Amino acid sequence: MKKQQSDFALLILRVVFSGLMLTHGIPKIPRLFASPIEFADPIGLGATTSLILTLIAEVLAPIAVILGLKTKISSIPIIITMAVAAFVVHLQDPIGTKEKALLYLAGYLAIFLMGPGGYSLDNRLKK
Repeated sequence: MKKQQSDFALLILRVVFSGLMLTHGIPKIPRLFASPIEFADPIGLGATTSLILTLIAEVLAPIAVILGLKTKISSIPIIITMAVAAFVVHLQDPIGTKEKALLYLAGYLAIFLMGPGGYSLDNRLKK
C-alpha cells in the first residue's frame, strides 16, 4: 500500500473510531455536575474519579486522536477504559454485550501500534 493510502486509512480509522467514541462520552458530561455523582466504580476509585477518568478517555482523548495530537499517548486512556469495560464491567456478560468495548479496544490498539499517519498534527509538528 502506498504511504498516502495508508495515511488516509489511518485518518479514517482515527476519525471514525473517535467520532463514535464521543457519542458515548459527551452524554456523560452532565453527570459530572450532578449531586451526588452517580457512576459505576468498577475498580474501586470512587464514582467521581471513575467518571472523570472515563470523561478523559471518552471525550478529551478522542478529540486529540481525531486531531492526531499525541496520538499514541492519547489512545492509552481509551484502551484502558475499554479493557475495563470489556473485562471488568462486562466480564460475566454475553459477548454481544461486551462486543462494542472489544471493537473499540481493537481499533484503538491498532491506532496505538500504527501511529497517527501523515494527516495529523503529530506529523506536522515533527517537521
